[in-house]
Amino acid sequence: MSLEAALKLAMEKGLDLVEVVPLANPPVARIISFDKFRYQKEKEERKQRKSQKISELKKIRITPRAAKNDLEVKMRKVEEFLSEGHKVEIMIFLRGREKANKDWGRSKLEEFLKAITIEHKIIAPIKFAGRGFVAQVQTSK
Repeated sequence: MSLEAALKLAMEKGLDLVEVVPLANPPVARIISFDKFRYQKEKEERKQRKSQKISELKKIRITPRAAKNDLEVKMRKVEEFLSEGHKVEIMIFLRGREKANKDWGRSKLEEFLKAITIEHKIIAPIKFAGRGFVAQVQTSK
């Protein structure tokens, strides 16, 4: 249909002529209310955004002298975050004189990382940051 005929038909119906696929040869257009067309597009985009997997950075903070059960609770939380597809930042918090014995704090964090049962990879290596050591992990795919 020619452009003039399509415009005339749209005017008769009191609607708009909206170009749907501009890259096609010839371009595809629909006779529809522009407000309705825009609403449908926004609804489609919202649905796509909702279905996308958004990976957040979750943070877990542990102490080197924490009891075994406390560490197991934190480990389950880390595994839950990893299974949901999030990146996890694990920080071991050192207090006072604990900061003087950095090797001990680092080894405690390494033990914690080895104890995680879900397959994971370290994306940010262990480094000293402020009050302790920090490492980032995510599931290995």
